[in-house]
Amino acid sequence: MAIDRRKFIKGGLLATGAAMTSPAVFSSGAQAAGEIKVGVLFSLTGGLSIVEKSLHDATMMAISEINEKGGVNGMKITAVAEDGASDPKTFNEKASKLVIQDRVPTVFGCYTSASRKAVLPVFEKRHNLLFYPTYYEGFECSKNVVYTGAVPNQQLSNFIPWIIKTLGKKKFFIVGSNYIYPREMAKVSKILIEKNGGQWIADEYLELGHSEWGSMVNKIKNSGCDVVLSNVVGDSVVAFYREFKNQGLTHDKLPICATVTSEIEIAAMGPEYAVGSYTSFPYFQAIDTPANKDFVARYRKFVNDPKAVTHHALECSYFQVYLWKQAVEKAGKATPEAIVANIGGQSFDAPGGKVTVEAQNLHTALTPRIAQWQADGQGKIVNAYDQPVFPLPYVAYGETESNLFCTAKGLDSAKLKL
Repeated sequence: MAIDRRKFIKGGLLATGAAMTSPAVFSSGAQAAGEIKVGVLFSLTGGLSIVEKSLHDATMMAISEINEKGGVNGMKITAVAEDGASDPKTFNEKASKLVIQDRVPTVFGCYTSASRKAVLPVFEKRHNLLFYPTYYEGFECSKNVVYTGAVPNQQLSNFIPWIIKTLGKKKFFIVGSNYIYPREMAKVSKILIEKNGGQWIADEYLELGHSEWGSMVNKIKNSGCDVVLSNVVGDSVVAFYREFKNQGLTHDKLPICATVTSEIEIAAMGPEYAVGSYTSFPYFQAIDTPANKDFVARYRKFVNDPKAVTHHALECSYFQVYLWKQAVEKAGKATPEAIVANIGGQSFDAPGGKVTVEAQNLHTALTPRIAQWQADGQGKIVNAYDQPVFPLPYVAYGETESNLFCTAKGLDSAKLKL
């Protein structure tokens, strides 16, 4: 079923109803008796749990580490964990419970844009705060969300020119799951493809969770393309790559270049189906630094799995807890308003390198990287920027670092080129 942004926003407003008319109270309950409550909201069941359980675990690992070192300003972090069950409506209900009943001032959570859109009305109406760890399509400017995952200019602005100039591929077949993230990523991709002298010859979608990819792969095979840009999400990634190989297509001749496929999907499908393909992310498990190797080892120990893999959204889930901690310590209190006022400019030496929350738009500066998948299921980093890139959530609409659409004052909608 296609995911419709307006339906989710409307559904969120109806679900939260009249109870969301005044700010939640945080002076008692959320920060009392030497503790700070926070919400943790990811899918622990359902089709998306294969990814989201790892985001939950990384969040809990960061909380555990911070508590072991004395907490936040001497206060222990107490996590109230809820299960979004891979369902936007459930995410909305659980977010409402965390904010209204548990009175947590911050929630770490959500993976898909569908779930983020479903909970956004809760946080905006109740003046609460969501830390969102997933790479996403941009086109959002909320003062109730801190965005720590990559936006399109941190995944595509490096990727498309590299594909054309380094791989020599110019005829793109764009394919994605049918909802907002893949469609918005395709919009940015088309601009960059044309700007760099390439052409897109198709832009096709299948429903989220679709597992029958025979017809689509056959269409790709007969399209005349020389590269596939994949914005396919979830379980469909596994089915797509397997069918790609089953029909005799190889990544050395017709590579899949993806914005979603991570270590966790590679492990699920089997590395042999992805060898030679590419992904653009700010973080890969293969980053060869002592800090990242230590992080991977600690994560595996925490989840008691010596073969567990780390990936971009997992790393963001981890480091965003530390960014939150620093903002609370600077503010001296854990209210949403205090955190937002102090989160801008906060930096942290994350496993993948330095990250910084930009005060103007509450998005995070990250370092773009491209990796080619190897037979061991790990990505060999073949391109990396020297430093973090400023996040531009409206890059598809002409936003630049010198002409921001999303600022501390809010969104300047007059600048949008719709």
